[in-house]
Amino acid sequence: MDPEIARPASRPGGQADDVMKPTLDQIERHDRPISPETIREKDRQNFERVDEEVAKYASDTAIVIPPEKNLELRRMIDRRVLVIMIATYFLQAIDKGTLSFASIMGIRKDTGLVGQDYSWLTTCIYIAVLIVEYPQNWIITRVPIAKYLSFSIIAWGTVLACTAACHNFAGLVVVRTLLGIFEAACQPAFVVLSAMWYRREEQAARVTYWYMMNGAQQVVGGLLAYCFSLIESGPLKSWQWLFLSYGVISVLYGVFVGWYMPDSPMRAKCFSEEDKHLMVERVRDNQTGLQSRKFRKDHAIEALKDPQVYGYALIALTTTLPTSGLGAFQGIIISSFGFTVLQTQLLAMVLGFYIIIVLLGSVWIVKKTKQNLLVMLGFVIPYVTAKLSSCVCLDDHLTDVARSFIGTIILMIVPPDTMARKIGLLICYYITLSFWSAQTLALSMISRNVAGTTKKSVAVATNFIFWSAGNAIGPQVFLDWDGPRYFIAFATHLGCYCLLVIVIIGLRFYLTHQNKKRDRMAAEGILAADPKNIIHSFEDLTDQQNKSFRYVY
Repeated sequence: MDPEIARPASRPGGQADDVMKPTLDQIERHDRPISPETIREKDRQNFERVDEEVAKYASDTAIVIPPEKNLELRRMIDRRVLVIMIATYFLQAIDKGTLSFASIMGIRKDTGLVGQDYSWLTTCIYIAVLIVEYPQNWIITRVPIAKYLSFSIIAWGTVLACTAACHNFAGLVVVRTLLGIFEAACQPAFVVLSAMWYRREEQAARVTYWYMMNGAQQVVGGLLAYCFSLIESGPLKSWQWLFLSYGVISVLYGVFVGWYMPDSPMRAKCFSEEDKHLMVERVRDNQTGLQSRKFRKDHAIEALKDPQVYGYALIALTTTLPTSGLGAFQGIIISSFGFTVLQTQLLAMVLGFYIIIVLLGSVWIVKKTKQNLLVMLGFVIPYVTAKLSSCVCLDDHLTDVARSFIGTIILMIVPPDTMARKIGLLICYYITLSFWSAQTLALSMISRNVAGTTKKSVAVATNFIFWSAGNAIGPQVFLDWDGPRYFIAFATHLGCYCLLVIVIIGLRFYLTHQNKKRDRMAAEGILAADPKNIIHSFEDLTDQQNKSFRYVY
């Protein structure tokens, strides 16, 4: 036997282990096929690469958790983690959405906004996110994540409440920029939490559950904004009460998060030691790692060279550019169809229901088909082709318009000169947000397909830099002189949808190619490429270093 293979590995602290622990490079030197039984007998975890907190709860080898116990553990995690992620993202979404609702409640007139001033109030948030995204992700991987999330919520709630005191454009820019800085931690933290607490097959649904709060905030936000719109007298304007109320609620909720939410399975005082051990083991087969405080330069370089990282980033760019503008200008767009302020607030609620239906529908299809990227195409391609074909199908009758897919082209062409057309344009506006499923599924694929703590943090940061760039550009294509129909903006959106289709197809080709290459290695008997070999899951290996890793697509 090779003397290097016989050398025992040790746990943190120098305690020798009496089992054989070969490295991946040593394993790959074996030419003969190795059975799964041999894998379990000879291959052991290298605790020198495992985070010290994780090592206290990780077993030397993989263990099998009964389905009943696994379901019980998932429900325990949902009550402590998923509930907080859903509530937090709902609060963040509704906090961001306040500006859209306030846009038709008098804030533009009361603060003297002119020209592109209103657009910059959304853009400045995402410029701030773009600048602080890498530092935020560096912090998230090195501090107790729940405590840092609690601090961020309290900080953005304070800033949001201060918006009520603003009386000019300069003041609004300051508070909106600070809001972007503090809110920048939310989504990246959720991607890390999803990978830390949930198995790969559970992550798409969990990401969808908290991401669909964008739709829920449209429903609840529209109803609350309608109630605030009824305030016509008193020391504060209706939009000021809106910001002040949401800000105070956010601060109180942030305190609660710091008390209720555990930082990690290892630090969760609310669970027994046995349950914490099983919660660590249940995510072993993710093979994306769990936690590491060490920055690995080679992982960062790999992330910057990985094509899939830029695939997810481009999906973020091509979906957020349209959604950010449509979200920021939804009140203005809907009211331009001839509806009153109160009617506009209520009609925005329907959009929220539609977004929820789209996101839940897409994740249900993914669960049934195991096809993420094809589901994205299923929501995007008919949308693009129908809009292109609608250019030649439109005439002066709404019934003819209904025969084609209602989308961006119709918003650009059909005038709101009758009640029937106003309703048709409103429905058309709702349907333009069908591609949200691509944004959500791509976000869940980052947590499932990118392994290694440092690489994941760089990949997430890169994704949200593109995400913030799209959100920053989105409102700027809604030019003041082009309103209220905004033809230039909708033409730009059409270009984004076409690029989105190309990126999704290219990403699927790349991921399937990588899996086939590793399958060939496993068929040749290379142990490190066997998908059943999950012993090294907690050693902070990247998806490229760990040849037994398989990508979801």
